Amino acid sequence: MGTRRTRSQVLADLGISPEVGWYMKQRGIPLPDCPPKVQTPNPGEAPGAVFDPERVDRVLKSFHLLRHTQGKWAGKPLDPDPWQVAYILAPVFGWVRWDDEAEGYVRIVRKLYVDVPRRNGKTTLSGGIAVYLMAADSEPGAQVYAAATSEKQARYTFDPIKTIAERAPALKGNVKAFTKKITHPASGSYFTVVSSVAEALHGANVHGGIIDELHVHKSPDLVETIETGTGSRRQPLVVIITTADEGKQESIYDRRRQYVEQLARGALHDPDTYGVVWGADEGDDPHSEATWRKANPGYGVSPSAAYLRGASAEAQQSPADLAKFLRLHLGIRTKQSTRFIRLEDWDNNAGMVDEEALAGRDTWGGLDLASTSDLCALCWLFPDDETGTLDALWRFWTPEANLKALDKRTAGAASRWVREGWLTATPGNVADYDWIREQIRRDRDKFKVRSIGYDPWNASQLTNDLVSERAPMVKVRQGFATMSPVLKEIQRLVLQGTPRVPALRHGGHPVVRWCVDNLAVAMDPAGNVKPDKANSGDKIDGVSALATAMAEIVARPPRRKSRYADEDEIMVV
Repeated sequence: MGTRRTRSQVLADLGISPEVGWYMKQRGIPLPDCPPKVQTPNPGEAPGAVFDPERVDRVLKSFHLLRHTQGKWAGKPLDPDPWQVAYILAPVFGWVRWDDEAEGYVRIVRKLYVDVPRRNGKTTLSGGIAVYLMAADSEPGAQVYAAATSEKQARYTFDPIKTIAERAPALKGNVKAFTKKITHPASGSYFTVVSSVAEALHGANVHGGIIDELHVHKSPDLVETIETGTGSRRQPLVVIITTADEGKQESIYDRRRQYVEQLARGALHDPDTYGVVWGADEGDDPHSEATWRKANPGYGVSPSAAYLRGASAEAQQSPADLAKFLRLHLGIRTKQSTRFIRLEDWDNNAGMVDEEALAGRDTWGGLDLASTSDLCALCWLFPDDETGTLDALWRFWTPEANLKALDKRTAGAASRWVREGWLTATPGNVADYDWIREQIRRDRDKFKVRSIGYDPWNASQLTNDLVSERAPMVKVRQGFATMSPVLKEIQRLVLQGTPRVPALRHGGHPVVRWCVDNLAVAMDPAGNVKPDKANSGDKIDGVSALATAMAEIVARPPRRKSRYADEDEIMVV
């Protein structure tokens, strides 16, 4: 007989907080059986968080007063599915905190990201939320916007929500529907669709935003305009509901998806943002019913088993049809980058690094100056030949003018890194090489610097100045031949290390941790790898500096020479 699990264990396995689980039980709503593949931390973990069941009741009542408008459910109440309550509506609308400025409790979540395959009720979910924010959220003069990329998409986004509002008996006489706008005269609120930044900027004071199918937005401008237009509201909510994209790097979809995944892994912290992603995993059989159920939280209702069975059969006719099926119905980005180092493995090596204890030790450095307007990085590696382990020490610089943009990409962490001394902000809008040169001088006085590696393709006046000062500068090329053995050695050390005995001791440096989490690698036909800056989630300068320093370590004379070292790729100046 199997061991009987407690309800608490069941909730934990499903990724449902005890408070939401209690709410579901009290309201007679069954627990869902399809947890998200990716889920950001529970909003209840935010300081001062309180769960208010009456707020969730209000949202569900609002949905119930609306009506389905299509298919066999047409005319029936728009009651959310259990998975929508458990993973979206209850966490987002139920968790609140006290706000002195608002003189009351306000929602914790201000940005919601839902990534789910097609046919899982995205339109009715976004429609119900839009109508609630406009007419039932107790926000006078609420302005709710739907973002579209064109007039055609505007109709596709707006018309279903307009129909939901028009056909709700409870809203008759309370709302007025026009070609591109729905108004709620009693509160002075409205819902409208915009397809350009100019439209969104015109008098915008955003209370709610609905961004449907984020992956079709070629530019981030409209989405970001809506997101940044919420500053005057007590408890705004911007909702992104989308299917997966094809895997295009650096798109607005890619950036938002990466951000949610980093929050879920703990690489970043932002209680204002809550996200859930459903999808199959690599290696899952795309034609298995178990995979369909795993990727589709509405499986069996919408989409139906028969529908997915037909789509699966069609997908087996050609590679193009299969790619479409994987993306639209299994939530798989068909051109994903491979994660080279798992964050949990990296964290296993976060032993303390005592800089003062390293004074006088032999060290090899790696310098990354690829971006003069963003991050510059320097890494020192201190090998212990008796134990085969290394200590790593980093320095980071960024121009002060870049700090605001870096904060935006790191949920405000960059400013904290500066305050805590992990990152140095230099005056101006480009890297101040004088600061970097002075730090290298101090480090050369403190440690026995054997060499400092740099990429000759990004050589600068700084490297020339250091050569003239007789610093032991070494060219380290960044191609597959040099970087593949280096990255594999880093990976080996990371996997070997444990919390008690780290193999690559890095002190838990938060900037490097962010870079590691961003890292993607390119692979050639022979299986060689190198850092792929173009396809990485964001900056990887800390890893690049580490790899450059490691290239010098593995190329040392025979006592520790790596079998991977390629001396043709490393040239002493």
